[in-house]
Amino acid sequence: MSKPIQEYWPSFYEGIKDFVELAQTEDAELALTRDAIDQLFDDQFVMTSGLDGIKRREKMLGIQADPARETLDFRRRRIVNRYSTKPPFTIRYLQKQLDRLVGPGMTIVSVDEQQFILTVTANIENASVFREVISTVETVKPANLIYQQNTSLNNAIEIESHVSKQNIAWNYKLGSWSLKEEPFASLGPEVPII
Repeated sequence: MSKPIQEYWPSFYEGIKDFVELAQTEDAELALTRDAIDQLFDDQFVMTSGLDGIKRREKMLGIQADPARETLDFRRRRIVNRYSTKPPFTIRYLQKQLDRLVGPGMTIVSVDEQQFILTVTANIENASVFREVISTVETVKPANLIYQQNTSLNNAIEIESHVSKQNIAWNYKLGSWSLKEEPFASLGPEVPII
């Protein structure tokens, strides 16, 4: 309701001070009610939930949140992760869940079928995200697999290349080389080109 409540009243209330004050009070209350209804609609979906909606869902899922260290966005992603962790599970599913939770390309999931080892290689700096990765893997992995966590580093590798030239002097013709007399070819000094 964008119009003030006073515009809906009959005209004989216009000059009365009590009714003007009442209209201002009702407008403020109606604005608070409208905001509460909007927040209630937003709380119906995890990704638009406010803090109270997130707290309610965390309580339902048994999640102990640390608001000092965890952002509201991470807490939303964790709830979506817990809701979407339903069987059947595949390696592709686990990779997709970890990419959604940590970020694309930040984790690599692999399985050694012979040794029954599930390996997750991850580049995670946030402890809360790391704990959620462990929780997700423990929920998804079959009981016959051993979970092994590997840590990767996000460092750059620099490559340098050098081009040089070296003359070769052939000491013998093909078929006339005698063993141990002279080398078949002599290398000249190496001259850098670039």
